[in-house]
Amino acid sequence: MMRNSGAPDYNEMSMCLRTYTIGGEVLVAVCDSELLGQRFTENELQLEVSASFFGHELASAAMLERALEEATMANFVGERAVAWAIEFEYVDRENVLRIDGVPCAQMVRM
Repeated sequence: MMRNSGAPDYNEMSMCLRTYTIGGEVLVAVCDSELLGQRFTENELQLEVSASFFGHELASAAMLERALEEATMANFVGERAVAWAIEFEYVDRENVLRIDGVPCAQMVRM
């Protein structure tokens, strides 16, 4: 896959990644590492970027790309995580939500 010249470094360990397997479903949760432990609020919307959900394991875009190959669902939070979701064509740019300026998106494979 060609990499967008404006995309972050493919091998930079700058995101937290956690994978859950429940029955036949595989959920990938990924966020920009600096957002871990923060809460964002905008009107009635709230976004909590918790270590209990996103984990502490640092990951690169290369690791994310491999994890997403098996994913049936995914949550993306942060500039880098969402940029890679768009780059890998799991999320359309127009479907990105921003809460207090922080981009977030979800993917469900049916």
